[in-house]
Amino acid sequence: MVGTITLVYDHHVHDLAEKLTEQQHAHNDQIISSLHVHLDAHNCLEVLVSRGKASEVKRIADELLGVKGVKHGKLVMTSTGEELH
Repeated sequence: MVGTITLVYDHHVHDLAEKLTEQQHAHNDQIISSLHVHLDAHNCLEVLVSRGKASEVKRIADELLGVKGVKHGKLVMTSTGEELH
């Protein structure tokens, strides 16, 4: 499975960016890409692409979305459909 994990957070929250970065590095085999966008003076958007078993992708998303200070986010999972044939 492949999942996109979208997060919005206030980068002024103490240690939040560092906590999110640590989580991403802890899953460097599954998180294969990231995009960071400064939305305004306070808010950042991150989109992470994660690959692995569905349960692993969901667990990683839940960990990241559960970090205190993350305003909101969402996981969207998909696949190539190859395993459905």
